[in-house]
Amino acid sequence: MIRKRLTLLCALCYFSFAGLAQENILYQDIYSRDWFAVGVGSYGRIGVSGTTDAAGIDGRRLNLNNMGSIGGRMEEQDYLEAGVAFHMTPTDPGPDSLQVNVQLRTSIFSRSGSLFGNSNTTGENGLAIALPEMYVEAKNVITKDLNLWVGSRLYRGPDIHMADYWVFNDHSGQGFGIEYKNTRAAALFIASTDTTATVPPYFFINIKSGTPSLEIRNRQVYILEHDIRTPKGNLFSFLAEYHHIGDPTAVSDTTNAVLSAPGDSGFVFGARYQNNFKGMQEGSFNQLGVRYGRGIANGGDGGSSRTWETFGAVNTETFKFKNAYSWHIIDHFLLNFSNNFSLNGYAVYNRSKGAADGRGLSETYLGREVFNFKQDFTVGFKGVRYITDLFHLQAEAHYSQRQDGDQPWYRMGKLSIIPTLALRKERSVWSRPQLRFIYSMGIYNDFAQENLYSPFLELVGPRKVGHYFGIRAEWWTW
Repeated sequence: MIRKRLTLLCALCYFSFAGLAQENILYQDIYSRDWFAVGVGSYGRIGVSGTTDAAGIDGRRLNLNNMGSIGGRMEEQDYLEAGVAFHMTPTDPGPDSLQVNVQLRTSIFSRSGSLFGNSNTTGENGLAIALPEMYVEAKNVITKDLNLWVGSRLYRGPDIHMADYWVFNDHSGQGFGIEYKNTRAAALFIASTDTTATVPPYFFINIKSGTPSLEIRNRQVYILEHDIRTPKGNLFSFLAEYHHIGDPTAVSDTTNAVLSAPGDSGFVFGARYQNNFKGMQEGSFNQLGVRYGRGIANGGDGGSSRTWETFGAVNTETFKFKNAYSWHIIDHFLLNFSNNFSLNGYAVYNRSKGAADGRGLSETYLGREVFNFKQDFTVGFKGVRYITDLFHLQAEAHYSQRQDGDQPWYRMGKLSIIPTLALRKERSVWSRPQLRFIYSMGIYNDFAQENLYSPFLELVGPRKVGHYFGIRAEWWTW
């Protein structure tokens, strides 16, 4: 007999282009039999907001552009994820028997940023629906701890939640994988129909049939990860990736080098260490991670850490990304000092360069220009004072700076005060659902003001100081 209460813990999807959050969902059974169970789970946030700088206008994120939620996530817009999981076992279950999970997940967000209650799927820039997860996973195949999966999956490790930033190993995508104890291997197939992108094109012109047509080609991402746990419970994680885009010259119109770019490749190496503090309240830790990417695997920009989002301009003579690189360094900690106070903090540094010679604006595919170099640095702290089981007072401070090419630095600082009702009455930074009363103030340097380098500044124009007020709810099944 299987247990009546089954749990499937998994990670949610990061859509950097929409600035969406992801959380862990716990699927709670709503129906079960001896061999079959159905579970449901959800994550979401919803509320209202505004700014005193533009009366009657919905609040905008104060963070710097091209950094997503790095710099604080309290101003994020409405978002919903809902999922269902089907769990099956063989007819002769044993302690190490085969288990099968089928998991589906949808995500919903507004393309215009308007409130959910004022949006629908038929309106212009209305609600968008995506399917970030649809996969089948088989556990204990042939032998104990041997797992296989196929499909589209949110496949990644921990995130910096207060910056809504999945770090180090965000391998969310469609493919297949195998896991055995502390080792994971996977292959992902990344493609896009965006013919205006400045990254290596996932399309080419096919003339083999005699009639030119636009064809899609995949980037294959091969991934290997391994964990080593120390006797004290600390964790070392190691990462290697190889990226490859096939060469279509056998069937493509080679006279159009822009649309039929040659094949290319790249690689990634990384390591992460998690120290679980034993002398403090349970749940205290520090995570330090370093990752290096080369060639077309130099991605990680705009609030995303995914390595296949290639950064910068191509070499317009070879149409390859040879010598492109990126560094990704993070530190994240949570210190639970007592039942009365917790301190959460992080630091993120990213540095990337494309394949063109210069650092400034460089020509790339389809005649477009992009910056060929960027670096950004952010540090943030959140203190949570558990005044009562129900009432928590949160305060956040963030500092961000970013440089595009050889331009001066864009800089901002942000302070947020968030009186919070933790409706489950748990003294934990992870307690949900929460009702939040939010006030944030952002302060910008002259260069950020002059270039309107923030969603808030794009709305109201040049400002030294910006304000955000909101009443918002967030929940997840935990």
